[in-house]
Amino acid sequence: MKSVKSIALAALAAASLSSCGYNTMVEKQEAVDAQWAQVENVYQRRADLIPNLVATVKGYASHESETLTAVVEARTKATSVNVDASSLNQEQLENFQKAQGELSSALGRLLAIQEAYPDLKANENFRDLSAQLEGTENRIATERKKFNDTARDYNTFIKMFPNNLMAGIFSFESKPYFKADEGSDKAPKVEF
Repeated sequence: MKSVKSIALAALAAASLSSCGYNTMVEKQEAVDAQWAQVENVYQRRADLIPNLVATVKGYASHESETLTAVVEARTKATSVNVDASSLNQEQLENFQKAQGELSSALGRLLAIQEAYPDLKANENFRDLSAQLEGTENRIATERKKFNDTARDYNTFIKMFPNNLMAGIFSFESKPYFKADEGSDKAPKVEF
C-alpha cells in the first residue's frame, strides 16, 4: 500500500512539474542558445572573409599597412571574445558587440581604400569579396534581430506568472538584447 502511495505521489509531482512551465523554459532557453550560435556563425563568416580581403588589398596598396594592420588586429580581438550562451549577460554581450564594432569600423576604412586605387576597385576578387562581406553584414543584422526576438520570447515567458516562480526556483535568468551602436540614433551629417 505504501508503494502505491509513493508511486501516486511521484506521478503527481511529475505531472505538476510538467505543467509548471519548466520544460517550456528549457525549450525556450535552448532556442536562445541556438540563435546565439547562429549569430556567432555569421560573425565567424565575416572573420573568415577578412584574410582574403586583406591579402587582395595588400597586393594593390601595400603602403596602406596601418589600415591593414588595424583590420588584422581588430579581427583578432573580435574572434578572441568568447561568450557562453548559457550564461550570457549584458556585460558579455556589450564586450562582444564592442569588439565586433571595432572590426566593422576597421573594415570600413579598408573598403574606403578602393577609392584611391582604381586598379583595386576594378579587381574581380576584391569586388567579389566586398560583395560577400556586404551580404554577411546583412546576415549579421538579420541574425541579431532573430536573437533579440528569441530572447524576448524567452524573457517574457519566464517573467509571466506563475512561470516566474518556477524560473526563480530553477535559476532561469533573463537574456540580454543586442542594442544599436552608440550614436546610431543620430543621422550622419552629409555635406555636398
